[in-house]
Amino acid sequence: MGNGVKEGQVDFKQQDVEPVTSTHLPSEGNQEKKKVLNSLMSGALAGAVAKTAVAPLDRTKIMFQGESRWLLRNAPYRLIYRTYLNEGFWSLWRGNSATMVRVIPYAAIQFCAHEEYKQLLGSYYGFQGKALTPFPRFIAGSLAGTTAAMLTYPLDMVRARMAVTPKEMYSNIVHVFIRISREEGLKTLYRGFTPTILGVIPYAGLSFFTYETLKKLHADHSGKLQPSPPERLLFGACAGLIGQSASYPLDVVRRRMQTAGVMGHTYSSILLTMQEIIREEGLIRGLYKGLSMNWVKGPIAVGISFTTFDLTQILLRKLQHSTNVER
Repeated sequence: MGNGVKEGQVDFKQQDVEPVTSTHLPSEGNQEKKKVLNSLMSGALAGAVAKTAVAPLDRTKIMFQGESRWLLRNAPYRLIYRTYLNEGFWSLWRGNSATMVRVIPYAAIQFCAHEEYKQLLGSYYGFQGKALTPFPRFIAGSLAGTTAAMLTYPLDMVRARMAVTPKEMYSNIVHVFIRISREEGLKTLYRGFTPTILGVIPYAGLSFFTYETLKKLHADHSGKLQPSPPERLLFGACAGLIGQSASYPLDVVRRRMQTAGVMGHTYSSILLTMQEIIREEGLIRGLYKGLSMNWVKGPIAVGISFTTFDLTQILLRKLQHSTNVER
């Protein structure tokens, strides 16, 4: 997330001044493997912690996006209360197991890919070891989000289905896959894929761009190499607010297409889905339904995610450095 280079320099200063010989090549390969593994582990933990923290709001947002008529008369937070009364407290986390199955690989891939894309773009643009300029910074985030979304999309479809259906309909994640495949066809698992990719480009791009830009500005003006955890949370919250606001209409379209099979709708394309939503519900009340909840949920989730990733990366590097010193 843009802090790896400076912190890495602190951890491995003595190695940097040693002469480069052939005996160091295996250790360089091991260091690269450890770096990738650290990114994967940190990203997985970041995604799991963030999504679990906002799971009730996340499920309610999906339900709110998926319906068209009666939910318009009820505020999202009233819907949370009704769900609690009708289905119990833990029902607010219904579908969270499916979320974890999806978000752990998604976040791991996204954060790890972001680190690798930053390194590649840094080499290409001549910024190796330095902070990227704005455009490559946005591209790195967009590519990372696109890579993760492409590899984990069916799990997102399953999560959406579990969130909007009663618990009697699907007993577990495997049951969702089996019923969708048998009753609606395997292609249904990728329904809504195009708006997902179109939405993740500005979302991931702006989120990573904003977070890294704020960290760079903080370093330039404060003289501190790294922000404090509360500052990281604040920077992540700003990143989530900007990223999710920019891509929200496509998020609504994606959810409608994913849940069409159980909601009695037939959405064949992005434009037709948008047209139907606008015709039935209006532009703002349709394509931006639930946005106020996203302004609460999104900044919290993204702030927790970025902060958890950064702090876990720092902790793992310190542990590895301590182990190397002891040896």
